Amino acid sequence: MYRVAANFSRGAIAAWITVVALFVTTGLDVPWKTPWVLAALFAWLFVVVIWSALGAVHEAEGVARLIREPFSTLVLTLSVSVTEVVLIVAAMMVDREDSTMARDAMYSVLMIVLNGVVGLGLLIGGRRHFEQVFNLQGASAYLSVVIPLSAITLVLPTFTASSTGGTLTALQAVCFALMTLLLYGLFLFLQVGRHQRYFVDPGFADRAPGVSPTSASENVAHDIAPTPAKQVVIGGIRLLACILPISLLATPLATLLDHGLSALDIPAPVGGIVIAILVFAPEGLSTLIAVTRNELTKAINVSLGATLSTLGITVPVVLLIGLFTGQDVILGLPPTSIVLLATTLILATLTFSRARTTMLEGGVHLAVFVAFLVLAFEP
Repeated sequence: MYRVAANFSRGAIAAWITVVALFVTTGLDVPWKTPWVLAALFAWLFVVVIWSALGAVHEAEGVARLIREPFSTLVLTLSVSVTEVVLIVAAMMVDREDSTMARDAMYSVLMIVLNGVVGLGLLIGGRRHFEQVFNLQGASAYLSVVIPLSAITLVLPTFTASSTGGTLTALQAVCFALMTLLLYGLFLFLQVGRHQRYFVDPGFADRAPGVSPTSASENVAHDIAPTPAKQVVIGGIRLLACILPISLLATPLATLLDHGLSALDIPAPVGGIVIAILVFAPEGLSTLIAVTRNELTKAINVSLGATLSTLGITVPVVLLIGLFTGQDVILGLPPTSIVLLATTLILATLTFSRARTTMLEGGVHLAVFVAFLVLAFEP
């Protein structure tokens, strides 16, 4: 992965060339309607978006190495969230009749991350390292926010009486959007403030017994030399150069995806899976690499952090866009998906209830992930 991502400019250049080519050929008489041409164009856009996203994650990791935890993990998760929001909003604007795209994408991210990536990571890590240790306080903090946000935004709308079909009223949408933003903001405030030591390797956080949380956070800050601001700025510009073409290619990619799903009569939730793969594939590979290096705390920070940012950022943005455009946004999941989501959250709580993991937990998570894939294609 890192050999491909090492030269981020290749993915960024390919994406920018594609953007220019699509812009130039927009008004020309090009046979875009040919099925083979559309399929080839979708395949190319899919590869280019992942390539550029891979470069974005690589650049985000470069910036992360210049700053300390938990800021480094925050850079990675926010870069993924920005990409996801852009793709979801583009899909919503392309097909205004598909009111479930945001829900399907967020649900798919939760299932892919909490079952697919976590399960595979624990299986690989357990095979190589037998048992792996992580910071229990950090994982518990993530889940304590992910669980209520998942229930309120993806389950509760199915059972509300003021609106039907899994939607929310205007008052409910505003209140839930503000509540989600405030809760996510509170988590970030504590993550980068007084509870920094919850999100670092337990061996590092506990190396000085008896140290107070405040002084431990200060030790984390003082153990790392100051970083030149110029390097961080340059890294941020390079990161933006990889993310911006993804935003510009999101609309044509969403258009082709919508056309392909309709033409092939594929269930709509599969579109959410495609977007989730586009968003999380590069960072998922980074998570698995961290697991193989026995850096389970970092892997958990990235995976659970991406899950939390998916809910904390995407939900408010989608709800507010729905209010301003008058478009119905269906967030409530169907019964089968609610069962799988509840199973996943309970399983994640059990998995991260003790500071060690084994291959067994990984196998169970993967079993739930297989059930999710089967039901996505055959509801």
